[in-house]
Amino acid sequence: MAIEEALRAHPDDLTAWHAYSDRLLERGDARGTLIRLEQRLPRTRPADRPALEREIADLVAEHEDRWDDGLPGAARVRSRRYGFATEVAVTWSDDVREVVEQVLRAPFVTTLRLTSNAADDDDDDEEWEEDWDEEDEDGWDLAVDRGAPRPGRLDVRALAGLDLGRLTELDLSYLSVGFDGAEFLAGLFVSDRLRALDLRYCRVADTGLAALTARPQLAGLRRLHLQRNRLTADGVRSLHRLAELTELDLRYNDLGEAGARALLAAPFAGSLTRLWLYDSDVGEDGVRELAQAANLPPGLRSMWRCV
Repeated sequence: MAIEEALRAHPDDLTAWHAYSDRLLERGDARGTLIRLEQRLPRTRPADRPALEREIADLVAEHEDRWDDGLPGAARVRSRRYGFATEVAVTWSDDVREVVEQVLRAPFVTTLRLTSNAADDDDDDEEWEEDWDEEDEDGWDLAVDRGAPRPGRLDVRALAGLDLGRLTELDLSYLSVGFDGAEFLAGLFVSDRLRALDLRYCRVADTGLAALTARPQLAGLRRLHLQRNRLTADGVRSLHRLAELTELDLRYNDLGEAGARALLAAPFAGSLTRLWLYDSDVGEDGVRELAQAANLPPGLRSMWRCV
């Protein structure tokens, strides 16, 4: 539906939402009423707000159970707008492709998180640090057969044929994707809408990151989380293709002083609002250069530590 496509592209267009509410009301969907009520709320006098808020709460309580009828049971709704699911988490399973495909049919889902189990919605970084340190480092050998996933890796080829072009945010954190999985994943992005990508602890390494950043459709990324991916200065240099980055997480990587210099040479350096470099092994000279860099914004909230 054209109006749904327009709302996905411009989710803050209140006029379009009002027009969409007409269509919902015509087919007896209570979310049409919810849109009208929630749009009235900011214009309501403080004395009248409690009554309107109760009316909204009663409407949601009465109808919410039916609003997710089109979603698979394996999907967990994490965020809504006007009753419509906008952010969904899915646990990786043998039928993950079918589940995600069904999720992406929902009209306004633009944020997707894939997790290794249902309990991963609230991950504990410290616990993952301990698990990581105990794992066999052989999994990082890049001289492997690209034709099959390595033991312990998720076979992201299970997602083959999916169109992730509707997504504006994708979270794969704590999934063992691997560099070869990242290369495959890059091909699933067929539009330039993605603005946030979370790859913490995904083992993508420099090779996988280079494959992702080489994809023109990802050039518009604003937020990128790459904590603990065994990245080096080469990985940082591949980020130079992402000129619009404003938030970058490079914690727990092996950047070295060369990585710090590559970061300062990036086209997005002057636009960063958040930068995480804790435990990234940039060295004393790297810390000094970062601290004295004239092209980093004065208000940048950043963290680094010389190890």
